[in-house]
Amino acid sequence: MSVLPITLAIDTAAPRLQLALLRADGSADVSVDEIATGHAELIFERIATLLAHNGVGYSDLQRVVTTTGPGSFTGLRIGLSAARGIGLARDIAVLGVPSLLALSLAGNGATTVLLDARRGEAYFQTFLAPGVPDGGPQLLPMAVAQQAVLPNSLLLTTPFVDIAALARYGAAADPLAHVPEATYVRDADAKPQTAARIERLNS
Repeated sequence: MSVLPITLAIDTAAPRLQLALLRADGSADVSVDEIATGHAELIFERIATLLAHNGVGYSDLQRVVTTTGPGSFTGLRIGLSAARGIGLARDIAVLGVPSLLALSLAGNGATTVLLDARRGEAYFQTFLAPGVPDGGPQLLPMAVAQQAVLPNSLLLTTPFVDIAALARYGAAADPLAHVPEATYVRDADAKPQTAARIERLNS
């Protein structure tokens, strides 16, 4: 039987704090807290509890994988910061997985992920198989997204990833193809202020 790298998975993109520890034998232990805020106060306590429950420490971790959005900006920042911090401290690979791709891991075949993005819009992406995109993520009017759902595909509308599946994906994926940086499908609301800008003169 092949031995998998011991992998910690983190998801803070939705109103949950989800963690999974993938053991070398491929089994996973999961921790879930239903919270919309407060991830920062809980995340390292929950990680410590999860590791202790499995008789391992940070020194045993070989990989960390985290979702990268779209999702809550604050939640994503916390998850990404925690993953990068652990990776830096342990000198291990840190993988970032876009949340729509992570959601597709719950399927078995062709999958369409459609998430409410508010403002009458939806985050939309189709997958030929779990983790195998058929085109990039899109931000579409909700009605257009609903019309674009592939026939005979599994429709996923939940923002909550299968965290154990994410851990298994992260254990096998190529770190170079999964940079741990936030994924934005919609442009940020904050824009640079230009009203009071003074143009610099060429010298």
